Amino acid sequence: MTLTREPVGEIIDGAAIQALQSRLRGEVIRPGDARYDSARQVQNASIDRYPGLIVRCADEADVIRAVHFARDRDLSLAVRSGGHSIAGHGTVDGGLVVDLSKMRGLSLDLTRRVAWAQTGLRAGDYTSQAHMHGLATPFGDTSSVGLGGLTLGGGIGFLVRKHGLTIDNLISVDVVTADGRFLVASADENPDLFWALRGGGGNFGIATAFQYKLQDVGTIMGGALFLPATEEVLRGYADYAAQAPDELTTITFITQAPPLPFIPTDQHGKLVFIILACYVGNLEEGQRVVAPLRSLGQPIADVLGPMPYPTLYNFTEPGTVRQPACVRSGYLPTLSDDAIETILDQARNATVPHNMIQLRALGGAMARVPADDTAFAHRDKQFILAILTEWQEAADTETSRAWTKQCWDAIRPYTSGVYANFLDDEGEERIHEAYPPRTYARLAAIKRRYDPTNVFHLNQNIHPAG
Repeated sequence: MTLTREPVGEIIDGAAIQALQSRLRGEVIRPGDARYDSARQVQNASIDRYPGLIVRCADEADVIRAVHFARDRDLSLAVRSGGHSIAGHGTVDGGLVVDLSKMRGLSLDLTRRVAWAQTGLRAGDYTSQAHMHGLATPFGDTSSVGLGGLTLGGGIGFLVRKHGLTIDNLISVDVVTADGRFLVASADENPDLFWALRGGGGNFGIATAFQYKLQDVGTIMGGALFLPATEEVLRGYADYAAQAPDELTTITFITQAPPLPFIPTDQHGKLVFIILACYVGNLEEGQRVVAPLRSLGQPIADVLGPMPYPTLYNFTEPGTVRQPACVRSGYLPTLSDDAIETILDQARNATVPHNMIQLRALGGAMARVPADDTAFAHRDKQFILAILTEWQEAADTETSRAWTKQCWDAIRPYTSGVYANFLDDEGEERIHEAYPPRTYARLAAIKRRYDPTNVFHLNQNIHPAG
């Protein structure tokens, strides 16, 4: 039996819903439908909201009709691509969810090296298809993430040092605006909107499709290296990452060693430093480039080697599992000795079992794009840090959140700014940390032009300029 509670705050007329369904190619899901409880879920299982209506769109015409329906009835409007927003912005109590998860079209133009992809497509599916031709577009690090939110927030992933952010490979965006218009945003069409969409999130419209550049990425030198979590190892990593060639991107984790077959059983559960590496280029040179990582300490496990690029997603497969989670994050202008000591102290004294502190080395191609070219402005930062805590039982919620806050309070003084895609529901001040004052002011002016009444407010919200 399907169990639901009554929608909160906003009641939608049944006859109007039936009329809407008759005009859609997609489908309408309502409370009481057999599919409702699964359809309302987002990746972060601590988010438990009950929309009054979910419109699972088949195309941009469905999106336009859903926007008009919500606006005509003054309904809160949430937009979901893959549902991975840590703050749960892909759902809403009582309002209308525009669900793009069925819009997964993909077309590859191998001559022009351009891809067209709908925004509900998952990063892993796109990457697998492009890899058949030895090509890729820089996305994040988890296969199940939808392209919509990932792209609009910036896109920091396995190829960030070699090929930049996702938005650095973005050619155009098909977008439905707050007044129900369909626009194309690019360097030549609606360039102000194109600037804002590259990092400004879902504030300016609903992206229905993207055009991306395709880069040469075939077999890589990649995989994971498990090392002791010591000050010396982290210091050596930070020093090497700062001057490594652009072809090498690394994402690292300070966490408890998982019970994987290639990790010695006596190390299971012990604190380790995991380096997830991606070298794009000549494989022999890649072996030489990753060698200094292996010499940072006595490896606990070493599964670095040549592999197809999409195989890297296997190492982050746990991130595809829906479960309760909270995150705190920020950029590190540098990784000082004091910061390393604080990070390790917090990790060693963690009071919750399922936690990790993630560090990503930035720079390279990402840093060579001028800061004011896109709404993503933190291109000068050397590292990004994220604290991720997960739990299974509801009774562990408060303890897990409390540890996350304690850990963040200790580390935050070393940070400057934050990546919008790694923001939880943290308030107005933190949104301003994602966008420097001049960037925010420009975004607010563009918001006033395209969404003056803040229809798209369920996001890391930028208010229209007054």
